[in-house]
Amino acid sequence: MTEFTPFASFFGGMLIGVSALILMALNGRIAGISGITSGALPPWPANAEIGWRVAFLAGLVAAPLLYQFASGPIERSISGNLPLMIAAGLLVGFGSVFGSGCTSGHGVCGLSRVAPRSIAATGTFMAVAAATVFVTRHLIGG
Repeated sequence: MTEFTPFASFFGGMLIGVSALILMALNGRIAGISGITSGALPPWPANAEIGWRVAFLAGLVAAPLLYQFASGPIERSISGNLPLMIAAGLLVGFGSVFGSGCTSGHGVCGLSRVAPRSIAATGTFMAVAAATVFVTRHLIGG
């Protein structure tokens, strides 16, 4: 069972919200990770604006490393099932393209703007996540 940590969860959510707000206020862009990542990969159009994208992605990688440096090792678990991980990655990528965005773009930024397609997408994300947890924990026994 995953431990719920209200203090860390609250401040983590606040940091995500503030970073999304800063990106929107200073750059006029939505903090959707799939869009930021795809814009940082070639081929780049003439107005790629690649610098801020690379900096944003570098911050996503650096943040947990800095946290680990300041507080000690982070407990994590990664499935050793490589085919399952590949399938999951492909499904997430397909879902991001099919849904015109990812959980960060729709769930964090779209909901705060009360965008109808983001409300529908986030409801779908949450329903599929709940069904996946139910199936893996109660039917398959994972």
